[in-house]
Amino acid sequence: MAVGWFYLSFYALSLLGLMCVILTVYWMQLWHGGFAWDGTSRLMFNYHPVFMVAGSVVVYSAASLVYRLPQSWVGPKLPWKIGHAVLHLLAFILTVLGLVVVFQFHNHENTVSLYSLHSWLGIVTVFLFACQWFLGFVVFLLPWVSVWLRSLLKPIHVFFGAVILFLSVASVISGINEKLFFSLNNNTQPYSSLPSEAVFANSTGMLVVVFGLLVLYILLVSSWKRPEPGILSEGQVVRRRTVHPNPMWPDVGRTVTGLPEGMEPLKPLG
Repeated sequence: MAVGWFYLSFYALSLLGLMCVILTVYWMQLWHGGFAWDGTSRLMFNYHPVFMVAGSVVVYSAASLVYRLPQSWVGPKLPWKIGHAVLHLLAFILTVLGLVVVFQFHNHENTVSLYSLHSWLGIVTVFLFACQWFLGFVVFLLPWVSVWLRSLLKPIHVFFGAVILFLSVASVISGINEKLFFSLNNNTQPYSSLPSEAVFANSTGMLVVVFGLLVLYILLVSSWKRPEPGILSEGQVVRRRTVHPNPMWPDVGRTVTGLPEGMEPLKPLG
């Protein structure tokens, strides 16, 4: 049952994340003229919200949820560690590209950078993201780090992973609000009158919030976490497979949760 609920939440989350990216692209395309990587025009700036939503929120969340997949509960952990690190690296690259386009645009327009609350939140988030990825790579992926150090730092790593997601969502929401204030400030329909762009962008921001909350929910459900070696929390099921199944023994391959009827547990000798 827990696995079924996980996949239902996972598919809903995937659809919601895809919608967040598509709606952000549509917003920039319909109301702000589309995209151009020319280093000068406002069309290059339009990549900024798309990269930030896609990288710091959606792909980052996908990387955080790698260890929630039931397939990761059994077998070697290294492939999942590599997938976790690669997805986070992809999220970081997209986030850095989002910063590159906004700084290039500001430099071309002689606009002051890093003065708003949105920019402060964004820079802090990217800084923490860089530190989190580097320390995660060194401590959890490289083989020569001791087990006790990994055990010591794992709760901190998990905590800051959730903090970075929270800050990413906050940065995106404040960025949407700031973009609307700038673009609708001198418009015939001010922001306060809720023109169509404001309604659309506000709705997109609310979807980003719902997406972030659903990610945090999945991360917090204990029965969806990768169990420690030899320990399964309530609701977690591991299917055992046999190399040579025998049709005369129908119980082979089934998960056994207790002793067969009439059998007593072994007692220690002496």
